[in-house]
Amino acid sequence: MLAAVAIAQNPDDPLAGLSLQETPDPQPKPGWTRIRVRAAALNPHDTWTLRGVGHPAERIPIVLGCDAAGVTDDGREVVVHPVMGDAARGGGDLTLDPQRALLSETIDGALAEYILVPDELVVPKPERLTWAEAGALGVAWGTAYRMLFTRAQLTAGDRVLVQGASGGVASAAIALARAAGARVYATARTEEKRRFALECGATAAFEPGARLPERVDVVIETVGEATWGHSLRALRPGGIVVIAGATTGGMPPAELHRVFYQQLRIAGSTGCTRSEFEAMLRLVEVAGVQPRVESIAFDEIPQGFQRLLDGDVLGKLVVVLDDE
Repeated sequence: MLAAVAIAQNPDDPLAGLSLQETPDPQPKPGWTRIRVRAAALNPHDTWTLRGVGHPAERIPIVLGCDAAGVTDDGREVVVHPVMGDAARGGGDLTLDPQRALLSETIDGALAEYILVPDELVVPKPERLTWAEAGALGVAWGTAYRMLFTRAQLTAGDRVLVQGASGGVASAAIALARAAGARVYATARTEEKRRFALECGATAAFEPGARLPERVDVVIETVGEATWGHSLRALRPGGIVVIAGATTGGMPPAELHRVFYQQLRIAGSTGCTRSEFEAMLRLVEVAGVQPRVESIAFDEIPQGFQRLLDGDVLGKLVVVLDDE
């Protein structure tokens, strides 16, 4: 089968270690499900693997790709919950398992014609979604759902600020929060990206650091140093900022005086449980949420990764494979 494989790691030239090549088809085995991949999204996590960030060199080569939607050998249309772990080791939450892993960290990932995953990762695909839309949901949408509904405990009528609104997690958070009845503000660096935020469901979109019409209950933060001060200033007293990334750096001034005086809450968030993933799928289905995706062909994967590295993506880039 054809697969996108990380064959080497280079922190300065990550795409030098990417190879589109023929690899052996995975063979079925007890407790595992083989899926004919119909769509698989590109994620920043793939570029981190190629850089050697958080991925030991001894696990190279490995097939990249954290998200997948496709058809099982017995004909079921499914999506893959991308987080593997043991809830018992995590005190009842597999995302807190110190040994948790995303798809493509310890087993071959989804950027291939076939993928073999543990049975517990296989979830029915929402009928309303296209293959490309379903293939975009795993990491970004599962992460956004946990941030909003588990960590921030979002309720209808809450006010939400989403920083860096064009990214996969951020655009998913806008759509999910709006579907749940929140008033959503967003920031983005360009007019094009601010228009995109409005299309995703934001009530209003602003330049980074701009004064908002009101203080918010929740900030969704994946940008890091560049937006941290604004995130704290935007919160109402007692509000919460939920962090699932720090693309511009992870060491901003803490502003502890503001945190304690305003009684602000700061919560980290990583991935999602299977129950959260299934709840996200139900919300997308029932609310008629339309994930924003751009489909590309398999041979365009290198260019797609370069666009991720350049920040030139609105929503999710999804590789769509042929029916044949």
